[in-house]
Amino acid sequence: DAFAILLAAHHPRLKLVGVSTVHGNASLAHTVANAGSILTALGAPHIPYYAGATKPFCREAVHAPDIHGATGLDGTDLLPQASVASCKDGNAVLAMRKALMAQPAGSAWLVATGALTNVALLFATFPEVTEHIAGLSIMGGAIGNGFTDAPMGHVHGEGQRFGNHTPWAEFNIYCDPEAAQSIFSNPVLASKTTLIPLDVTHKVLATEAVQEKLLYGTSRSGEKGASTLRRMFHDLLVFFAHTYADVFGISEGPPLHDPIAVAVVLFDIGCRNLAFNDGDGERFNVEVVTTRPHSDKDIERGQVGRTCLREGKGGRVRIPRGLEVGTFWDVVEECLQRADERLAAKELKS
Repeated sequence: DAFAILLAAHHPRLKLVGVSTVHGNASLAHTVANAGSILTALGAPHIPYYAGATKPFCREAVHAPDIHGATGLDGTDLLPQASVASCKDGNAVLAMRKALMAQPAGSAWLVATGALTNVALLFATFPEVTEHIAGLSIMGGAIGNGFTDAPMGHVHGEGQRFGNHTPWAEFNIYCDPEAAQSIFSNPVLASKTTLIPLDVTHKVLATEAVQEKLLYGTSRSGEKGASTLRRMFHDLLVFFAHTYADVFGISEGPPLHDPIAVAVVLFDIGCRNLAFNDGDGERFNVEVVTTRPHSDKDIERGQVGRTCLREGKGGRVRIPRGLEVGTFWDVVEECLQRADERLAAKELKS
């Protein structure tokens, strides 16, 4: 999420109009605090952020402390305290509607990088937003069955798998499968939706070379030249790398999931060198398994949260199979550089 906010806040082609938080990697209290800290760290405390749903539609919340730590953003002591508190002038769903409808019709994108509760509530409550937006980009799901050639990982004692929370399910969709299904079953919304599953994000691994590039920038001037912001992001990557290697056996580097959902928006608005491959307009019918409860036991939860591609004509959801990975990392580096420059300018003014 931190890298996704970096791209949204600092790419010159984008204007970030707000952030909503939701249950997921950690409790809502932690995700709200993390959003405020990241916006402050990026020199963007003016961007409003709201507390969203504390739990799914009809289930209890689940968290992932084994992957992201107890706070949902463990691994660094460089995160600042938020300089601006979260907004209290309304709930997240109302704020999302207001911000999106304030933009010209067909221009605004909604990017979802966590559980889909807030997003599903928005479109169920205010269906006019569906027609108004340009698109919805979701980081979530896992297809498997050779959808791409990305390494999907394995868990000790379980063997190969394509889900990252269960053998079948990616975490964001698993958290609130009913919310996800409400989006994919809406024909108008589905036709505006891009899904970025693990099958794509696992192609974008933050190798040691990438980690060094993001730490030192293009100048490679040594550790003393690495800004506090870069060291913070590097800390987060290293922590994620260790947990991903320990849990999923992917040792080349951790996949960077969420910013790819922002990058596909950049591709659609003209940054064609990111070269997302959607098979010349390939579209899919997506269904989410919702028939079992959340549980720690596979025998009880079955395939709940699995994203299934159904055969038949009239597929609506775009699911890319790849992108230009080198260009993606260049974009991340450029946004870090812009963030450094903004923070340096603020420091000079103060």
